[in-house]
Amino acid sequence: MNKKYTSVLIILILVGFLGWQIYQRIYANQKRSIRQQEVSVAVEVTEVKKTTIRDVGVFTGTLLPKSQFIAAPKIAGQLEKILINIGDRVKHGQLIALLDDDEYVQQVEQARAELEVAAANVEETRSALHLARLEFDRAKALRAKDVVSVSELDVAESRYKSQEAKQKVALAQVAQKEALLKAAKVRFSYTRIEASWQDGDESRVVGERFVDEGAMLKANDPIVSILDIRFLTAVFHVIERDYARVTKGQVAVVTTDAFPNKTFTGTIARVAPLLKEAARQARVEMDIPNPGLLLKPGMFVRVQIEFAKREDATVVPVTSLTKRNHQQGVFLVNTQTKKTHFVPVTLGIVSGEWAEVVMPSLSGFVVTVGQQL
Repeated sequence: MNKKYTSVLIILILVGFLGWQIYQRIYANQKRSIRQQEVSVAVEVTEVKKTTIRDVGVFTGTLLPKSQFIAAPKIAGQLEKILINIGDRVKHGQLIALLDDDEYVQQVEQARAELEVAAANVEETRSALHLARLEFDRAKALRAKDVVSVSELDVAESRYKSQEAKQKVALAQVAQKEALLKAAKVRFSYTRIEASWQDGDESRVVGERFVDEGAMLKANDPIVSILDIRFLTAVFHVIERDYARVTKGQVAVVTTDAFPNKTFTGTIARVAPLLKEAARQARVEMDIPNPGLLLKPGMFVRVQIEFAKREDATVVPVTSLTKRNHQQGVFLVNTQTKKTHFVPVTLGIVSGEWAEVVMPSLSGFVVTVGQQL
């Protein structure tokens, strides 16, 4: 029995030894196969460059006119004629619409007639005052000679003062009628709606027309809107991350889909001192000269602001950046040994397809496709 057990034990030891040898051979072959596969991995590489790189922020916004106002009547009436239309140029003081003025012409004529009556009344009281003055003077002279009594002198004086008071009333009535005539003329002038503004005599443009001829208008009903588009205001919003980098006076470039091959330059004019709580964004306004009047209010625009610029910067493609052990870096290629090694990097400006490498100093080629293998 002991010999039997010994034989079985020897056989098991031999089988185990053979199995271990087979395992070692298989493991070595797998390592060799993996090593061969690693050597055979194909990658794409790109040369590290020296160039100028810019940190540019891109924002979207809307164009607004520099100023705009609504032309409207100060009085109610029927719109008899409108003399301008959408897109027309308008000068300061230009007549743009007429209201039916029959009622206001009649008011002017009535006020003028009442003024004439008051003026005639002044002439009448002036003549009566003159006679009363003569009579009072004669009574005083006769009283000095004791020809008339004191009571007769008092009557003459009373008539004179009465006529003097009537003269003052008549003059006051003339002033009142003159004021009424002036008011009637002002109301009549309101039937002629003119374009008027304070800052300059440059022409402006009609943006919208709200009514047609024959419409019955109330006071302050809009007729047309008038815009100043020699300068436009681009309004856009920035998030908290970019807020501190946008400052008054910065130069920005504007593009729009209407003119895809053209750029317009403006200046940041105002930055809101607060961020709206709902969106966590701040309003920014920039002034854009519009000498050719190509840009129009309401256009969608893209605003580009250059925050930083590096001359002769070391840059690598963004696609070459990868992470190993929580470090960002690139695989730098040794062109002689056909091998790569991972290099941690510190980045600066990242713009589009390129990223600036601040540290360390790089040159040569980096892997852009295949670094995950």
